[in-house]
Amino acid sequence: MPAVSHLIAKTVTRFPRFARQEIIVHPLEKGGSDRKFYRIAVSDHHSLILAKYGQQREENRHYVAIARFLGGIGVRVPEIYFHDDEEGLIWMEDLGDRDLWSYRGEPWPVRRELYYSALDQVLTLHTRAHLATPIEPPQLQAEFNAELYRWEQNYFLENCLVRHFGLDADEVEEKCDRDRLAEIATHLASLPRCFVHRDFQSQNIVIKDDVACFIDFQGMRPGLPQYDLASLLYDPYVRLPQHEREELLHYYLAALADSGQAPAADFAAIYDLCAMQRLMQALGAYGFLGHVKDRSHFLEHIPAALASLREVLARIPGLNGLRARLATL
Repeated sequence: MPAVSHLIAKTVTRFPRFARQEIIVHPLEKGGSDRKFYRIAVSDHHSLILAKYGQQREENRHYVAIARFLGGIGVRVPEIYFHDDEEGLIWMEDLGDRDLWSYRGEPWPVRRELYYSALDQVLTLHTRAHLATPIEPPQLQAEFNAELYRWEQNYFLENCLVRHFGLDADEVEEKCDRDRLAEIATHLASLPRCFVHRDFQSQNIVIKDDVACFIDFQGMRPGLPQYDLASLLYDPYVRLPQHEREELLHYYLAALADSGQAPAADFAAIYDLCAMQRLMQALGAYGFLGHVKDRSHFLEHIPAALASLREVLARIPGLNGLRARLATL
């Protein structure tokens, strides 16, 4: 972790008006990321966020360009004040502490409006981003293709079923419908893509002035809109009741139709397949972070994600072996 004095010195260099004011640095916790975040509070009640990223993940270097691109098409993201690429430092707008997750205990009428705002923002991403023609297009991560979908499936099988639950790897390979899973990966990869957030869940949606704002969007790439929808509506951090999920999905579909893009006839079927993929990815991440990276608190989310995966798999034909195996866990 960088020394506080170093962060203060770098901040004063970039923002000389802070030189004669008291500056307090508060480290912020942020999920499973390899980045470090700090709130820089200045004595005149002004604050900003400072992010420190390493070089081990290429996508971190593209955060700033993607933020500016998203802001340019009307998606609410933090304003970037300054980027020191050499040091791996980003100073940006402080959106506050209230993410969508923090509202999970509020009554549905309160939460509904916040989810609607999040869906409005992601619809803008889904319908405008891939059509935009910026002078300097941001560099994105590799598109969702069959290889990436298969990677998510393998991540789940290896890190959740084998590593976490201790199942035999050969048995998993033999009895968990690998051929059908590969077929699903190929099918999803054949469909038209838009730009997707890639990690669209409640802790990556900050609420400021009752408007949803996106963070952690550096993994944005071409993919299927249903993947983002499933990420939010089957978010293991906030398990929504079925009637709330259905209402939110209906809201998105109605807004999509109002934008002039009628949902495809197979939208619901693709949504289920994307929900399966996203939940597999999340379960794989929880197993990997919990057991390999020693972040055991991620293991607490496995039961909720597994229950949602069982529910989704019940609607997808051809996965009887996998369904039977999950029923024993």
